[in-house]
Formats: sequence, structure tokens, C-alpha cells
Amino acid sequence: MTTTPAASRPPFGRVLTAMATAFHDDGSVDLDGTARIATHLVDHGHDGVVVSGTTGESPTTSVAEDGDVLAAVKDAVGDRAVVVAGVGTNATAHSVELAQQAAKIGADGLLLVTPYYNKPSQAGVLHHFRSVVEASDVPVMLYDVPSRTGTTIALETYAAAIEWDSVVAVKDAHNDFARGVRLTQLGYAVYSGDDISTLGWLAHGAVGVVSVLGHVAGDQIRHLVDSYLAGDHAAALEAYTRMLPAVDAVMGVPNYGATTAKAALQLLGVLDNRNVRAPLVPLDDDEVAALREGLAASGLL
Repeated sequence: MTTTPAASRPPFGRVLTAMATAFHDDGSVDLDGTARIATHLVDHGHDGVVVSGTTGESPTTSVAEDGDVLAAVKDAVGDRAVVVAGVGTNATAHSVELAQQAAKIGADGLLLVTPYYNKPSQAGVLHHFRSVVEASDVPVMLYDVPSRTGTTIALETYAAAIEWDSVVAVKDAHNDFARGVRLTQLGYAVYSGDDISTLGWLAHGAVGVVSVLGHVAGDQIRHLVDSYLAGDHAAALEAYTRMLPAVDAVMGVPNYGATTAKAALQLLGVLDNRNVRAPLVPLDDDEVAALREGLAASGLL
């Protein structure tokens, strides 16, 4: 099918971060801290946030906790940003429950990752997606991250899913740019799901990014995206180049994701700790020192 270029119609904004979930020292969810993260993001370049994604440590949070986090973030950002709720799990009934809860609380969108670990067939992936999509009328962003899930969403599965009215976007961490162009041709708004690839994705028709680096570099990512879309590709490349040390520090280490995001937020003073839930462990002092060095090299500290 022929569609309007995806870059002209971003359904969830252009700069989003899959935000961390704050925890108290006793391991309970810190809703005030989580709200501070959301406010920090919206104050620094974001027009959208994603809660309860992988960086939000969703495999370790309960349905009730996910609902509390979503409500707290909605209250914190009001109408200043789109709030997308992560509802993807490896159990379809669980994802349906999360989708229904998110719709009731007022999520603006749903992020639906491929079921992980159990590696369903494409028929199983499509059945999972359909079950969750039909549980509400909230717009859906599919999420393809085969390095974590063990399964790639096939183009045929994408072609079937885009026929459902509420499926409008994909967060792509597969990093096949040619395939991404084909997704825009199918009608998807494509979001970069990998900070190191954001500039490349924009060059291939993406509408924006769902970031991790955005915890600490929201204004810089906004400048990159806006510059590229305004046709100032030299400024976009300059912004991208300047951020590379920070990308390496946040995403280029073995213990990355929620751990580095929270340590970065602690360095910025947004959080007073870097607590994570097992099986994750917080960065040690040497890792924090390396993170600080990378952020400073990009002018973020």
C-alpha cells in the first residue's frame, strides 16, 4: 500500500524515553521518584514517555505496580506529553490484563513487545498481538527487539497487524534500515529503538526515537531530531557526534539499561539512589566513574 510518509505523522511525538522506574531502598516502587523522572524528561526535550518497558524493569513489576506507575506519571506530566504504557510480556493473558488496565487509567498509547523467551511462531506472535490489540482501542506501538526476545517480527506479520486500526507504529531495535523503509511503506510510523542508530533511522524515514540516553540527553536528542527534520543535516550530525561518548557510556557496557539510566539520573540529582531489582544489580563505583566520564565528555555533566 502507498501511504503518507511516516515522518509527517508521528502518532506519539518525536522524542520519547523508555523511562526508568524508581525504587526505594526496601525494593518498593518509589512513585514520587518515578514522577520526578517523568517531569525531568518532559522539561528536557521530550514530548512523550514510555513507562513499564524494559528500562522500567517491567519483568520484575506487578500488574498493580504498573498501574500505580502509569497513574503517577500521567499525573506528573498532565497534557505536556504522550504517555505510552508498556504492556508486553511473554504471557498473552497477562498482556491483555495490562492493556485493559492501561486503557482504564488513561494511557495515550501501548508499547507491545514480541513475547520473549518462549519464541512463538509468527502465527503465535500475530495471535498474541491481536489478543492485546483487541483488548482496548488505545493506539499501539509494536516493539521488535530480537536481541532480547529471540524472535524477529516477520514482514508478513507486520503486514497483517497494520490492518488493525489501532496499530500505528513500531519501535525498531532490529536495525535493518531497508526493512524499516518497507515498514513505512506498509503504513507504520517507525521509531528508532536504539540510540546509536537514531540518525540513521531518521535518514530512512523514521519519525523519532524511543531512547534510553534521553534520561540524561533529552535536549540534545531533541536538537538532533529537529535539526535533521528541518534539513540541517550537518547540525544533526554534529549533535550525534557530540553524544557518542555518552551513548557508549550508557549503552555500550555489559551492565546497561536501567542500571546506567538510574546512575545517570543520580549523577544529575534527579534520583537520590540507583536502586534496581534483582536480577539486575546497581552499577558499582568504578562503573559509575566510567559513566560520569562518558557523560562529561559529551558535555552532559
